[in-house]
Amino acid sequence: MTDIVVLGSTNMDLVTYVEKAPQRGETVTGREFRTIPGGKGANQATAAARAGGDVLMIGAVGNDAYGAQLRSALEHSGVDTDDLRTVEGPSGTAHIVVDDEGGNAIVVIPGANATLDHLSPGDEGVIADADTLLLQLEIPLPAVLAGARAARRHGVRTVLTPSPARPLPDELLGAIDLIVPNEHEAATLTGRTDPREAAGVLLDLVPEVVVTLGASGSLYAARGAEPLTVPALEVTAVDSTGAGDTFVGALAVALGEGRPMPDALAWASCAAALSVQREGATVSMPYRPEIDERYAS
Repeated sequence: MTDIVVLGSTNMDLVTYVEKAPQRGETVTGREFRTIPGGKGANQATAAARAGGDVLMIGAVGNDAYGAQLRSALEHSGVDTDDLRTVEGPSGTAHIVVDDEGGNAIVVIPGANATLDHLSPGDEGVIADADTLLLQLEIPLPAVLAGARAARRHGVRTVLTPSPARPLPDELLGAIDLIVPNEHEAATLTGRTDPREAAGVLLDLVPEVVVTLGASGSLYAARGAEPLTVPALEVTAVDSTGAGDTFVGALAVALGEGRPMPDALAWASCAAALSVQREGATVSMPYRPEIDERYAS
């Protein structure tokens, strides 16, 4: 079983479903509202655990009702929460509008995640015992950098999802083994709108790159190798929230099991395709038997 540590955010997603998202200054009537555990860190932890990984979460929740719910949801999916801190104040929240085409717009309020600006005693030891460390950018950058440095010291594969997109220091990128941006994030990091060109720029700093392309699949590039495109499965999307995190969590499990990259990408694509056919981020994430069945077919 693959040992994965996730250092990242936990949020309660406050999700509104509408026919069409409102424009600036416009009011629309929604059809449903739901509260769903989320946050990119918790999403990836949940996805990896359901895909068959042995997963531990380093993060922070508030001492409010959402915090207890977030911890319980992770544990229910099989994630170890011993290093999930409880701090004074509110938990993080994400305010999400999902339209009937499955698209979304998101505003994140960090809450307790903002306190996660360093590694606590014992965190480096936890990272050192892992096969893979998953990082995102919904917690303060100093903690992300500290986690990447710790992983590099101990030879742990480090995977970064650069979201929310922002310019990143070379020191962080130099400690990353695999970066997984979507098209928008790749363009923000490189100034190149063409995914292949963006991947080429990123390879100057990171050994391997996977650019997720939504319904068009994913593009893999590595130093000294020809780029590889893996198509996505053709499905009807209901809600794309968390699809990228589902992909990364499943990919981490597949790589940890030693699958070749093309196989790992295809398997992770099956997980993502299953997730977009259901509403909600973590609640939509498939379990391993579902992924295996879809991959076999």
